[in-house]
Amino acid sequence: MQVFTYRSSGAWLTVKQPVEDENGKTLPDEALNEISRSLSDCFRCNNLIVLTGLGTSLHVNLVPPPPDDPLKRVAKAGKHIAPMMSDLWESVKAVNGPLFDEVVALSRFPALHQGNIEALLSYCKVAADFVDEKDGKQKIKDFIKTAEETVRDQVRFLNADDDLGLHADFLRRLARRSSRKLRAKVFTTNYDLCFEYAARKGRYVVIDGFSHTTPQVFDSLFFSYDVVKRDSNPDSHDFISNVFHLYKLHGSVDWTKNSLTKEIEKDPATPTPLLVYPRNTKYELSFEQPYLEMMSSFQAALRQPDTGLLILGFGFNDNHIAEPILSAINSNLHLKVAICDPALGPRETPAGPKQGSETWNTHLTKIKYLIEHGDARLSLVGATFQQIVPHLPDIAAETDLEQHIERVRQLRGAV
Repeated sequence: MQVFTYRSSGAWLTVKQPVEDENGKTLPDEALNEISRSLSDCFRCNNLIVLTGLGTSLHVNLVPPPPDDPLKRVAKAGKHIAPMMSDLWESVKAVNGPLFDEVVALSRFPALHQGNIEALLSYCKVAADFVDEKDGKQKIKDFIKTAEETVRDQVRFLNADDDLGLHADFLRRLARRSSRKLRAKVFTTNYDLCFEYAARKGRYVVIDGFSHTTPQVFDSLFFSYDVVKRDSNPDSHDFISNVFHLYKLHGSVDWTKNSLTKEIEKDPATPTPLLVYPRNTKYELSFEQPYLEMMSSFQAALRQPDTGLLILGFGFNDNHIAEPILSAINSNLHLKVAICDPALGPRETPAGPKQGSETWNTHLTKIKYLIEHGDARLSLVGATFQQIVPHLPDIAAETDLEQHIERVRQLRGAV
């Protein structure tokens, strides 16, 4: 892991192997202390916002890679893994066969973007509007439909019995904040159900904008509700713990629109989930319902005083999300930001030394500039989701309720 803050004197600090003194006591690590300080600053804020991207799902169902190919991603037997953009490219190419190369030519897709499925779908969307019917307009439309169906199937990689222990640990640390503070808000660009399944296993209450009726329907009004526990005394009530808000900025594999009522409902088996598919029109789509409510909540949360923003596994490649973050950094002096992503910071790869994304990503270079010029609110951490979760503040020991839930879970598994 690496960290870059105003205290690091313009250099990346790398976490070193633990070193003990002559008395056997582990010496403090400067980089690890700086990471802990940055994370604690966010968690102490009254308003805690978490933004997660693909990087928080990539470890699910993975086994260690073979020694001769450390970058290869291998799934556990009988399991599926979250697809990366390169995986989606190969899957779409395999499904479409010869049509794939035809569409690449028809859309005038540049060779320099090879492997970028988002760029290809963007070119196809434009080409579908100007290519003549005789030149293959219908072929492009058919390709877009097939590609989106492939993306839909690929992102449905999760099963209810998959191991989501890391997500559960993350939610445990997140939801244990004092109930006197605002509920933590998790915004994610992921379509999958990792947070929902982890919350179910840990018996967390998820406020996601959907009703508690059957079928569940979406209404932004539900985000303003909270959960309290009432005793026999009607005048006494307490806000319960283990509650968080979940906002899915790009939709979810279990969202669908009812053709009769036009309401957005939850249906895990829907063949037409509401997703913002990879393409350059994501900005425009994010201002349609239900994405408009999610984006509005995100922008409003960033403007609140005493706000901590923790960003995990998000590469700052979506302008419609990155720009509001930069705007809030510029205007909200009470905003503290910790950005954690394995692409940050210089590192060694099998192909040789590689610079971090903060050297070429337009948004991250601006954030790095602010840090270099003394902005104490911001920090960059080069770490994976697996590496950073154990270092998030763990405010309280395991509660009696959590111990009971775990015992019952083990009992069901033993029966």
